[in-house]
Amino acid sequence: MNFFNVLAELLEASGFAALTWQNIAMILVSFVLFYLAIVKKFEPLLLLPISFGMFLVNLPLAGLMDEGGIIYLMSYGVKSNLFPCLVFMGVGAMTDFSPLIANPISLLLGAAAQLGIYVAFIFATQIGFTPAEAAAIGIIGGADGPTSIYIANNLAPHLLAPIAVAAYSYMALIPLIQPPIMKLLTTKKERAVKMGQLRKVSKTEKVVFPIAVVLFCSLLLPSVAPLLGLLMMGNLFKESGVVQRLSDTAQNAMINIITIMLGLSVGAKADGSTFLDVSTLKIIAMGLAAFCFSTAGGVLLGKLLYVVTGGKINPLIGSAGVSAVPMAARVSQTVGAKENPTNFLLMHAMGPNVAGVIGSAVAAGFFMMIFKGTM
Repeated sequence: MNFFNVLAELLEASGFAALTWQNIAMILVSFVLFYLAIVKKFEPLLLLPISFGMFLVNLPLAGLMDEGGIIYLMSYGVKSNLFPCLVFMGVGAMTDFSPLIANPISLLLGAAAQLGIYVAFIFATQIGFTPAEAAAIGIIGGADGPTSIYIANNLAPHLLAPIAVAAYSYMALIPLIQPPIMKLLTTKKERAVKMGQLRKVSKTEKVVFPIAVVLFCSLLLPSVAPLLGLLMMGNLFKESGVVQRLSDTAQNAMINIITIMLGLSVGAKADGSTFLDVSTLKIIAMGLAAFCFSTAGGVLLGKLLYVVTGGKINPLIGSAGVSAVPMAARVSQTVGAKENPTNFLLMHAMGPNVAGVIGSAVAAGFFMMIFKGTM
């Protein structure tokens, strides 16, 4: 056996020989996401592990998603809904609900920003998806990755891969997607509105709020209890002040570890051989449309409140009603500050932002109550 025969056999057994155009296409997509995460800094904590998972799974013969493979084992946390629920606990421990408590009108903005969920649901049913599948696709419009995974596992597990990838990708791309819509729907005068300081919220209110939300929402829609329950438990860890170690773990070590494994697992579902088909492209397109309609819904209600309150509410905070915490609130702050450098909208935007988390979870519970038996 000469050198050239050995070389030929080596190449034949290598990943180069097994590389398909689908793998190449998804690897190129992962490179684009690397660029957005590293150079443009578009939510790198989400986008970098997702893009690397996408990159790894499209390397032929690596076996990362084969039974027993390292990312295959991680993905059980996604399939079982363990990761989404633990992420919610971490988000709850990191989130201050004071802006929502201090300004209950934020609930309306959070509700309006779920518009895209229902628009996408209607569109999806019209192009051939079942009502259960359409409901799972629609939740992408809430810009809530954990909830999207949760409802996909329950209503359309066969669509989990494209739904999860679309939901988390659009969450990470919020700084790119939302500002054009916000500027299109508002005037310079509206964007420059400076809002007054929020009232101080007492510790009692902060402690009672998570318990009351879980009690009411879980009795109304029992299927939402796993998500909202852990979200509010994490928040109670933070606000009670008596379990600092648990609060620190939930908002630091735990959520960082889960974010790495969740991101890799979600990205690894974008295997070119199965991911690139017509239904996947439809889901990604509808997810983007849903996200845009949700942003528009929040901004348009913000414009209405601007008129009703005599110009006291900046419509930009309505865009934060999607539940990507705190990314959407930061975008509201950034766009507002460009029009008025003295503007500080972040805390005002956090009200609709956390209301959106509750709103998307409630929408998921509503869909599950109606469609879970129709799968």
